[in-house]
Amino acid sequence: MSEPTLWWLVAGGMIAVELLTGTFYLLMLATGAVAAALAAHTGAGLTTQLVCAALVGGGATAAWHWKRAGRRREPDAQANPNLHLDIGETLEIAAWNPDGTAGVQYRGAHWTAIHRIGVVPEAGLHRVTEIVGNRLLVEKT
Repeated sequence: MSEPTLWWLVAGGMIAVELLTGTFYLLMLATGAVAAALAAHTGAGLTTQLVCAALVGGGATAAWHWKRAGRRREPDAQANPNLHLDIGETLEIAAWNPDGTAGVQYRGAHWTAIHRIGVVPEAGLHRVTEIVGNRLLVEKT
């Protein structure tokens, strides 16, 4: 079998495994195998083919990794507004209990509101920042 054919089989195999596993990095490595196949078609030696595969596949993998690392992370589940529609909503707290909690009527039900540690609680309008168990973590607006 010719060298380009082997490189195309390697690229196809990586794509097939990627489809089974869902690992996008294998697609990046498959682009390196495609680059090596194209180098083999031009008559380049085995060393040049391997260098092309390593540079293109490794470079694409590194670029994808850095792109993903630079992306903004999703907040934790208890603070994610995509999971909890209450996050960002406002509510009125009339008074705080000595234990740092407050009973509030919110969405037609009784809820327990808490504040962050180290924050002096004040009565007034508050915004929901997290859901901690069955309590609303609020901050003063």
